[in-house]
Amino acid sequence: MKVQEEIHRYISSQPEPKRSEMLSLHRIILEVMPGCKLWFFDGKNSENKTVSNPNIGYGLYDMKYTDGTTREFYQIGLSANKTGISVYILGIEDKKYLAETYGRALGKASVTGYCIKFKTLNDINIEILEAAIRNRVEPQNNKNKKVAGLRRNAQREKQ
Repeated sequence: MKVQEEIHRYISSQPEPKRSEMLSLHRIILEVMPGCKLWFFDGKNSENKTVSNPNIGYGLYDMKYTDGTTREFYQIGLSANKTGISVYILGIEDKKYLAETYGRALGKASVTGYCIKFKTLNDINIEILEAAIRNRVEPQNNKNKKVAGLRRNAQREKQ
């Protein structure tokens, strides 16, 4: 099954009003990140055991582990949870940044080092959430453009 189909099935499986709110957030994230890589995780490990809530991922960055290894992962995540919705903003080094920068302005949300959790979109300022997402994505996109440009220049020099 294609990732887009899995995402559609996941969002459609949510009860209202969570379904409509997840769809709205999905559209907003895609507007902020047009053409981004999409991910879908069903929340199960290799033994088919549930280890997390299913989640949708957007974008691409190299996640670095403490042992020095890296792997590709998404920049922004979206997940339904028992009490509402979680938006994950990954790759922020300063674990206080989200809460200190956006916490109060977001409204009624729980903000940790990389997660913004809320019951309903009516509880938060959606423009502030979008700003938090943009703030994470745009510097990474600029970095990716610079790297792509450097690669193109290096290829031209070889010719």
